[in-house]
Amino acid sequence: MSAGRKLVIVESPAKARTIAGYLGEGYDVEASVGHIRDLPQPSELPADMKKGPFGKFAVDVDNGFAPYYVVDSDKKKKVSELKKLLKESDELFLATDEDREGEAIAWHLLQELKPKVPVKRMVFHEITPEAIQRALENTRELDDRLVDAQETRRILDRLYGYEVSPVLWRKVRQGLSAGRVQSVATRLVVERERERMAFVAADYWDVTGTFAVEDTAEPSFSARLTSVDGRRVATGRDFLDTGQLRAADVAHLDEARATALVAGLADSAFSVASLETKPYTRRPAAPFTTSTLQQEASRKLRMASRQTMRTAQGLYENGYITYMRTDSSSLSSQAIDAARRQASELYGAEYIPDAPRVYASKAKGAQEAHEAIRPAGDHFRTPAQVAKELSGDQFRLYELIWKRTVASQMADARGQTASVRLGATASDGTDVLFSASGTVITFRGFLAAYEEGRDVSRYSEDADEAAATAEKDDARLPKMAEGDPLSASDLTADGHRTSPPPRYTEASLVKALEERGIGRPSTYAATISVIQDRGYVTGRGQALVPSWLAFAVTRLLEENFDWLVDYDFTAEMEEDLDAIAAGDKDRVDWLSRFYFGDGSGNEEGEGLRDLVANLGDIDAREVNSIPIGDGIVLRVGRYGPYLEDSAAEPAEDGTTRRTSVPEELAPDELTVAKARELLDTQPEGDQVLGTDPVTGTPIVARNGRYGPYVTEILPEPEIDTSLSQAAQKRALAAAPKPRTASLFKSMSLQSVTLDDALMLLSLPRVVGVDPESGTEITAQNGRYGPYLKKGTDSRTLASEEALFTTTLEEALAIYAQPKRGRGATAAPPLRELGDDPTSEKPITVKDGRFGAYVTDGVTNRTLPRDLTPESITREQAIELLAEKRASAPAKKKAPARRAPAKSKAAAKK
Repeated sequence: MSAGRKLVIVESPAKARTIAGYLGEGYDVEASVGHIRDLPQPSELPADMKKGPFGKFAVDVDNGFAPYYVVDSDKKKKVSELKKLLKESDELFLATDEDREGEAIAWHLLQELKPKVPVKRMVFHEITPEAIQRALENTRELDDRLVDAQETRRILDRLYGYEVSPVLWRKVRQGLSAGRVQSVATRLVVERERERMAFVAADYWDVTGTFAVEDTAEPSFSARLTSVDGRRVATGRDFLDTGQLRAADVAHLDEARATALVAGLADSAFSVASLETKPYTRRPAAPFTTSTLQQEASRKLRMASRQTMRTAQGLYENGYITYMRTDSSSLSSQAIDAARRQASELYGAEYIPDAPRVYASKAKGAQEAHEAIRPAGDHFRTPAQVAKELSGDQFRLYELIWKRTVASQMADARGQTASVRLGATASDGTDVLFSASGTVITFRGFLAAYEEGRDVSRYSEDADEAAATAEKDDARLPKMAEGDPLSASDLTADGHRTSPPPRYTEASLVKALEERGIGRPSTYAATISVIQDRGYVTGRGQALVPSWLAFAVTRLLEENFDWLVDYDFTAEMEEDLDAIAAGDKDRVDWLSRFYFGDGSGNEEGEGLRDLVANLGDIDAREVNSIPIGDGIVLRVGRYGPYLEDSAAEPAEDGTTRRTSVPEELAPDELTVAKARELLDTQPEGDQVLGTDPVTGTPIVARNGRYGPYVTEILPEPEIDTSLSQAAQKRALAAAPKPRTASLFKSMSLQSVTLDDALMLLSLPRVVGVDPESGTEITAQNGRYGPYLKKGTDSRTLASEEALFTTTLEEALAIYAQPKRGRGATAAPPLRELGDDPTSEKPITVKDGRFGAYVTDGVTNRTLPRDLTPESITREQAIELLAEKRASAPAKKKAPARRAPAKSKAAAKK
């Protein structure tokens, strides 16, 4: 053993490289690359365990909810490397993140590595030389309560998903999932869309004008009519979503009344009826938490939550910011000193308050880390100082964090707010009041560094009113006094229409989840990604639009698992999990009540197990049906949503008139009129072309996501529900899949025939066999057009028609030519990022068949959705390649049987 060797284990390769540079000789810093162990899929259990107590969940629910863990197949090599390094070390430092997830990773490492040397838990919130040195000097023991809390969450999510998801498979669609937070998040988005669908617009009018103080050189200003004969004039806020006024004591102006007032005020004398001035003070926003960072990055930088968290992860691991998963908005004394010092240096001593600002966390159970997200170090680097090191998203996010942190310790913005009312009497004797307000900032304070963004208001009725609301803080009123005469000009009557509640954006959904206490901010990015990947939600610009599939899933859960998607109950679960982490509740007792119930036998005390067992027969057709009106029903089918007109006379063959719904059509846009239009005029719907004479299955043409295509309609597979979940899943996977083929470019939905469809569905066509190699040559229509395939060798065909006309001789002649077309020559790289420190080869970004990817010539890694060829940095590329190397494919083997994991107390003994 090498004298004095110390092994430090962190989660990511980037973090390991940064810390290794600070620790120097005597330390081996290695990355576990995330979790090394997890609950296996029940199908992956050893054969002798599949029928035992672990067979359903990989958790023994009857014996203290004991979990059965296995090392992930792609982590076995990594675990072997860590064990080898540990044999050569005389001390082990577990330096994973100081939150529940990080504590659990450390515990799993401890359980698997079984070290015989001293073990120390090393924690830090930023990766700087000073912070790492302090962490080495102030190690602690593993926190069993945090591990318990994380393990409880993992088991809870396994029970929830494995009991509820199969119901969705049987009643809605195969491959769907339900989850403690994802299902509630989906319900929020669906409920907002329901509000939009039920919304009834209301029209209202107002009057605006331009006014000036007579006989002065003061500038003119704008004002809006606010009162008629002592009654307040209605604005968008005064209308319910049903289109009715909230109260009867407001004046609802229509076009005739507003126009008459303009005419009646043309020659009226205006004067200042009242003037009120008061001091204006505005405090800076608190430093970033995980949630507020995601919200502000969405507003200001248009970054998705997943993109924000990935970028912040890179900044943290490379020593630019503190830990990015935190519910706390407090700053350390060193950070407060750094922010105040920097604000004073950059803006002047008058821009910092006499005493430091202290922010208390507003989040329930805030615990993920103990400080807000801020620039790393005891002395902050300005954006200008890191500009050469950071670029793209990383620079923009660092600049945002730096501004917010510095501004949080700066002085209040101060000024004066003035509100004025202007009175007049119309020619018909109507008394009116116009109002205007404005704020004059006399001292910008923290605004010199940063101003927090705003979400779209629910009551911003139109662009003009929204703009007026946003700009009124900056409007400046002229000097005037009560009784001063005013001249009026440009009196204008304007019509408005109320708008439905705005859809959620990623920022506002994160805010809604946090306000309700649902989930944890550190998981919001993953939650939003899941509901998008599952097809429950799609993005339209910044807005999140639910799919009809989400409507069906949400309805099933609301009607059959109401308490699982109840907002208050979900928040209470989060509080209970916090109590487990604090040691105030026992995890086994809590899981028992959740799964088995409290034993009272009544509906309120029912557990998840009994709830699933007592569901009875759920009417799948009813769950997947959404009435549109006038007898038109939208149904969520196996191959997508479609409309069915049950009020229309059936066709001669007894079928009901149907048409598919275009994917780009949002649910709130599907009115009865639009549905009629689709049924009557849209050829994109399911067009029944006839029946395949060989199979007897109906053949239809429809418009899909990637263009028009033809397919056969197969009957729903009958699955024996008495089988295990794994057996049902295998049976569904083994069920016949419908044949599908894209239309040729020369074809259209309007003209395609049954013969055309049968010809397309006959592909791929066997052209013949290569006499030299004995390999079959086929003609196929692919994503990039028609081609020939011989083994792994593909050649492009000149036209789609050639798929059916190419002979074996012609195919052999094509293969005799040098390969051309796609893949013939290497395209130049999109970007060059320097050398990789591991392979010492140049890293380039290239455009591949499945999108852009990063490569060093040996290892390839497709770019994640949140990175583009233009935004990816060298550090991100290095990390992606390192992760790919670490997760090199390995042959799957049945996991060796282990005894159930001991409780933490037992393990400690």
